[in-house]
Amino acid sequence: MDAAYRERVRRNAGYVPDQVQERLAGLRVLVAGCGMGSALAEALVRLGVRRLRLVDGDVVEAHNLNRQDFIAADVGRPKVEALRDRLLAIDPAAAVEARTVLVGPDNAAALVAGCDLVVDTIDFLSLIGVVALHDSARAAGVPVFSALNIGFGGGLAFFPADGPCTARALFGLPAQGPVDGFSYTACYAALVRRIGGHLDPEVAQVMAGALQVMADGRPCPAPQVVGGSWAMAALACTALVRLLAGRPLPAAPRLILLSLGDCIDGGGIDLVAPGTGP
Repeated sequence: MDAAYRERVRRNAGYVPDQVQERLAGLRVLVAGCGMGSALAEALVRLGVRRLRLVDGDVVEAHNLNRQDFIAADVGRPKVEALRDRLLAIDPAAAVEARTVLVGPDNAAALVAGCDLVVDTIDFLSLIGVVALHDSARAAGVPVFSALNIGFGGGLAFFPADGPCTARALFGLPAQGPVDGFSYTACYAALVRRIGGHLDPEVAQVMAGALQVMADGRPCPAPQVVGGSWAMAALACTALVRLLAGRPLPAAPRLILLSLGDCIDGGGIDLVAPGTGP
């Protein structure tokens, strides 16, 4: 690690072991989906990741600014280019590759090639892209973090390269072959039903409503808020440090869930020790 890098990450000390920081500096990460993944990508760079491949085919729109890591001047720009510039403004020495493409069966293997970790934050409407990404990562022996913005919270599913659970199995899809004929709405609705009982009731209701609109054939950008994007980013970075340190990390089909609403509803902890109050 060079002197400038060491200075930039020195406040990680105590939380990020030295050997983990070394690994972060050399880790090659593919971030597939740079809308929801934009906050996560910035968190990775601030954590110390310096080698990223950004993949997304969309441009920044005004309604992205409520939660994604862009500014008003970015509207109309390809997301990967705007995000690349932001990341390089944080660490000018980082190697950030921007590819303005959508992930699919024809390019997923090439996008995964050379990476040590895949971060899947592809828009959940793109079932074909998600499956192609996971298939290619598994074939290449690369682990995947699937990160989700879930209302005022986030979720993370960890897919080790040789893990027993695949994205196809999670969505009830065939073990191989095209998935063009399958409904993304039905696949994700089943997933939401499985986790619905663990969510803040308001969040579960909003997600169910969005899926119903899509099932009716109407376009529906799923409601999302900034708290979810940042919670997802924090969760993924924490999991990555634990993984690189060799600590246990629950793997799919387990979903690591962070619900900020539940943290607040739990009442918090009493900061006044018994018998010492006013």
